Amino acid sequence: MSILGLKKKQPKTFKVKVMTMDAEMEFSCEVKWKGKDLFDLVCRTIGLRETWFFGLRYMVKDTYAWLKPDKRVLDQDVPKDSPITFHFLAKFFPEKVEDELVQEITQHLFFLQVKKQILDEEIFCSPEASVLLASYAVQAKYGDYDPNFHKPGFLAQDELLPKRVLMQYQMTPDMWEEKITAWYAEHRGIARDEAEMEYLKIAQDLDMYGVSYFSITQNKRDTELLLGVDAQGLHIYSPNSKLNPNKSFPWSGIRNISYSEKEFTIKPLEKKKDVFKFYSSQLRVNKLILQLCIGNHDLFMRRRKVDSIEVQQMKAQAKEEKARKKMERQILAREKQMREDAERAKEEMERRLFQLQDEARMANEALLRSEETADLLAEKAQIAEEEAKLLAHKAAEAEQERQRLEVAAIKTKEEKRLMEQKMREAEQLAVKLVEQSERRSKEADHLKQDLNEAKDAERRAKQKLLEISKTTYQAAPACAGPPVSPDSDASADGSFLRMDFKDSDMKRLSMEIERERLEYMERSKHLQDQLKELKSEIESLKLEEQQQAGLYTLLTEPRPYTEPAYLPHSNRGSAYMTQMAYFEEV
Repeated sequence: MSILGLKKKQPKTFKVKVMTMDAEMEFSCEVKWKGKDLFDLVCRTIGLRETWFFGLRYMVKDTYAWLKPDKRVLDQDVPKDSPITFHFLAKFFPEKVEDELVQEITQHLFFLQVKKQILDEEIFCSPEASVLLASYAVQAKYGDYDPNFHKPGFLAQDELLPKRVLMQYQMTPDMWEEKITAWYAEHRGIARDEAEMEYLKIAQDLDMYGVSYFSITQNKRDTELLLGVDAQGLHIYSPNSKLNPNKSFPWSGIRNISYSEKEFTIKPLEKKKDVFKFYSSQLRVNKLILQLCIGNHDLFMRRRKVDSIEVQQMKAQAKEEKARKKMERQILAREKQMREDAERAKEEMERRLFQLQDEARMANEALLRSEETADLLAEKAQIAEEEAKLLAHKAAEAEQERQRLEVAAIKTKEEKRLMEQKMREAEQLAVKLVEQSERRSKEADHLKQDLNEAKDAERRAKQKLLEISKTTYQAAPACAGPPVSPDSDASADGSFLRMDFKDSDMKRLSMEIERERLEYMERSKHLQDQLKELKSEIESLKLEEQQQAGLYTLLTEPRPYTEPAYLPHSNRGSAYMTQMAYFEEV
């Protein structure tokens, strides 16, 4: 900027800080600059051509004012600070944003300002509309929703809903984010400028959109009212209600607006209607109301005329720019889609490659395992073959053993049969011996009886002989006795002969009895020896039979052992013991 020469003691320039909705700028302004010079500098800096909607606002005491374009900056009631702070804001609002806002920068500035007014509760918005507007704001800021990138909590630092809405419902920030994200996901494919335009389309239907409110009274002693100025006209509200006006004066029905000091006069176009007057307590506020009324009325009339060449060029350029951007977006969308398809294909190929590598690795591992398994199976097969041979050998041996046991069993059965036959014969022999012993016992008893009788007869004969001898010897010395007759001699000799015969028979009989007794004892001893040998053989056969039966049971199917039916071992043992006891007794 060129600096004009001034007095040496006066500063040639002054500092100005201009704050837009998304930036801050500082300028060095010449002292003689008017408001229009500074305003045009800001518009050129940000590239804004739709300048009729905006103005530079500054604070004066407890209210605000707009910088007048035809008056020097320093001659107005601007703050004396350095730098002087101005806010570049929309001063007038369009009736239909989609028809009037041409430039993207204009649209963006309106979007930011309206969004701030809604969040600051300067514009009332229902909770449902607040959530929908927040979803378009998120789409304008973050672009299309991507669940892989936009994780839960990504909106934690963003201010998207008015505090009144947040306090109206008992919901956590995560629940609000979930509701906003649900709408946000449906806006896929909408560009930033389109999302901002959709936001403004919804916002322009709100009751307090674009309305500037001022406190007034209908007369000097009446109750306070609110005056609303917007693109449609003037509206009168109750102090407690800014949504539904009590009375409205559209710009098309107003013939003239004038004020003198604190009194405002609204003259309707129809002469039959009454003139409406109201009062404002501050002259500065009255001037501000008049500025807004004149500006909104001018824009209202301008909208109903043919667009100027400049506006037509701007709209044509904007249309071409939108078409170009749309084509670029389409090309970008196609490229993005192709890139996404390529990325997906690449990921699929990589996944397939990894899968094939995993399959190859698994196949190699499976091959190694199969080789190890084959070696192990070969080793097992060899071991199994050796075991089979060993089992075949053992089976052959078992078969031979079985055959041997069968033969041994047959022999055992034959030996058992023979032993049983020998036992039967021994039993028969024992029975015969018992019978013979009984018979011999009886004969011995008879012989003993005969012997006793013979001994008695011999004793009697000896007694008689002694008596006879005694009598004979006694008679011979006393007297000579009569001669002995031959018959008496003969009888005496006969008695001696009989006595001698009986003595010889007794001796012979005794000898025979003794001899028979000895023979009987010898035979009994021989029989006892045979019975003992038979008993020992039977015991050994029983033990061998038990061993063979156990081995045979292991080699063949297990069958319960049944004792021979002819005689249990215990009975046979008891029979043998009975016979042995009897023979020992005999």
